[in-house]
Amino acid sequence: MQVTMSSNTLKIDGNIKSVNDYKEIKTATESLVQVHTNIIVEIVDSLSITSSVIGYFNKIVLKDSIIVSMRVGNTQLMELLEDLNLTSVFKVRKI
Repeated sequence: MQVTMSSNTLKIDGNIKSVNDYKEIKTATESLVQVHTNIIVEIVDSLSITSSVIGYFNKIVLKDSIIVSMRVGNTQLMELLEDLNLTSVFKVRKI
């Protein structure tokens, strides 16, 4: 997995699957939310997302009032987020 940042956008390439992936995403997101209250998270090709990453994004939306707009490239991940009723919380769109 690789995380890149530009402006208010966090781009994630590869599968999100380990604790280290969570830590990398969290660290990158924390640096973005220090400057922006509205962030875009592009998950280009991951098949799934770990519960810790979902929990972290949920926390920054509900507790910290950060607007997260997720752009998802994989249909399977899109369906997972729909099944978990997270599409409106994270403003999920297919890319």
